Amino acid sequence: HTRTRSHSATRRNSGTSAMAFTTSRVPAASASARGASSAARRRVTRARNPSAAVSGWRSLSVTRDARAHAASAQRPSVNDSVDYEDLSDRLKLDNVRQSLIRQEDSIIFALIERAQYKLNKAIYSANAVPVPCFAPNGDRASMLEFMLREVEQSHGKIRRYTSPDEHAFYPESLPPLVIPPIAFKDVLHPCAESININDRIMSMYIDNLLPEMCEAGDDNNYGSASLCDLSCLQTISRRIHYGKYVAESKFMAQPDEYTALIKAQDADGLMALLTNQAVEDRVVRRVVNKAAVYGSDISEALPDSLALPVGTDALKVAPEQVGDLYYRWIMPMTKDVQVQYLLRRLD
Repeated sequence: HTRTRSHSATRRNSGTSAMAFTTSRVPAASASARGASSAARRRVTRARNPSAAVSGWRSLSVTRDARAHAASAQRPSVNDSVDYEDLSDRLKLDNVRQSLIRQEDSIIFALIERAQYKLNKAIYSANAVPVPCFAPNGDRASMLEFMLREVEQSHGKIRRYTSPDEHAFYPESLPPLVIPPIAFKDVLHPCAESININDRIMSMYIDNLLPEMCEAGDDNNYGSASLCDLSCLQTISRRIHYGKYVAESKFMAQPDEYTALIKAQDADGLMALLTNQAVEDRVVRRVVNKAAVYGSDISEALPDSLALPVGTDALKVAPEQVGDLYYRWIMPMTKDVQVQYLLRRLD
């Protein structure tokens, strides 16, 4: 308690930011004392938050959240005796198509927001922006990784990632819940919990999508651009991993055909069976049309016709880039998730 008050007073008096505070420098202490103190704090952090010890990553919020969790354990929780159940119908198999269509809107609006900023490559490079997040080898994480870890710490506490349609980018570091868990209906096979391809989604987003969509250069809007990145990554991840629900719906519609291929562990056969090129072409045309409408400026006057705008100069995001994103990345990755799920559907 004395140490915490001392650090707080030092920060108030000197104007030191939380970023610098993560170094935990105590000028009056000897090197050996500082080492022992740091080791003690790490042991306390690991005891209170085992996930932090597993990942090896250090962030100011992880230690702070571990202390808060230990303190909250002494207080009554939010009605732990109540069994909470998901009473919505959003995860029912009958609603898969409508959910996918709504997710198209979310992805397009997120891309429109990100496209207004330049590429800002420093956001995605380690040691480029002085964020208080470090790898086990001491390297400073990228700003995007720091932002994602921070958001997943806060969202993870309120059970976002206990929902079967949500997937964390750093699941090994998720914190304990601060509200009671909720029970979801068993729509998917239990194997679905182990399928997470967010590493591929991250690589695609940084290496392929952003350079094609954003103007090259740096406008210094790292905070605003990275917030848009979070929205893009989370919505794209949700859409791709929704392939588990698509696969379950297809399996229920044709159980005999899929069962034979699953027993033979025929991944190529499963990919051929679940692919419907006509449907995929309609999806691409639909998202291109949506991007053209959502990316244009709508006036207060009612137009004589609903013809799509010609040319992309005045649009906030190029419609063909959105269509290309779906054609080259989102739909192929979604089908990869479907095949991974189906191969284990009979386990």
